[in-house]
This record gives sequence, structure tokens and C-alpha cells, in this order.
Amino acid sequence: MARKSGRSETEPVVIKKYANRRLYNTETSSYVTLEDLCDMVKEGTDFLVCDAKSGEDLTRQVLTQIIFEQESRGHNLLPISFLRNLIGFYDDKIKEFVPHYLDSSMQTFLKNQEKMRDMMAVGPMVNPLAQLEEIGKQNMELFSKAMEMFTPFSYSEKDEKKK
Repeated sequence: MARKSGRSETEPVVIKKYANRRLYNTETSSYVTLEDLCDMVKEGTDFLVCDAKSGEDLTRQVLTQIIFEQESRGHNLLPISFLRNLIGFYDDKIKEFVPHYLDSSMQTFLKNQEKMRDMMAVGPMVNPLAQLEEIGKQNMELFSKAMEMFTPFSYSEKDEKKK
């Protein structure tokens, strides 16, 4: 997908969605598919999907649709228990915290993924199991801290010993 010179690298590509469900890339002046948008995500290209008539931001819905398409093709990345829990948070009082927690968790995961790639590039001198254990500990610490935010009246073993 060639870039026009009118857009800076920091501005997202504008994708217009028409009533007939067609998606139009305003940068390349061409129609695109969900698969094309999936490729753009993988390439790191930021885009914004908006309704061609109303201008409403449809990016979240389109990204969710891309995930649905990937899952439908057998690329099962999201565990069923995760999906059920996620659905349960839509009516929960703490739903405002969930997006921030998920984003933070994903950022931590991406950092750890990069560490794993670096370790694999080094070769057999590094003990990958020890590194995985360390990454697991970091993830558990992050999860524990997040859960403390979700349960303001948390109960701990220290509380039990005080009784």
C-alpha cells in the first residue's frame, strides 16, 4: 500500500466505511478489505475508520470484526474463559478499569515478548526457563497489583492473623 506524501507518519490513515459496508482508504484512493486492514495493523500502520456519511468513529467495531474474522478462521488466540470474563465486565462496576488494565497487560506482554526474542537470538548460553520464570513472576506481580485495584476491600492472610 503506497503512501501519499500528504499525510505525516504520526497521522492515522483515514478509512471511510460506506453504507454498503465497503471500506475506502483515503490515502491510497482504493477500496480495502478487512484483510488489508489486518495487514496494516501487523505492519504497524495506524488508521482510523469512520462512517462516510456521519463521520462517526467506527475503529473499535472494525478492529473487533477483524478479531472475529481471525477467530472464525481457526486462529484461536482468545481462550473461551477470557472471552466469558470479558463479557461479564460489560455490566460490572469496575468496567472503567478493565481497558486500562488490559492495555497495560498487553504492553508488559509485548516488552516480555521482545526480551524472549532477544534471548533466543543469543543462543544456548542463556537458560530460557529461568528467563521465562522471571517473566512469569513479573506478570503475576502486575496481575496482583491490578486485582488489588479491583477489590478495594481486599482480604489477606495478614488480616486473618490479626483476628
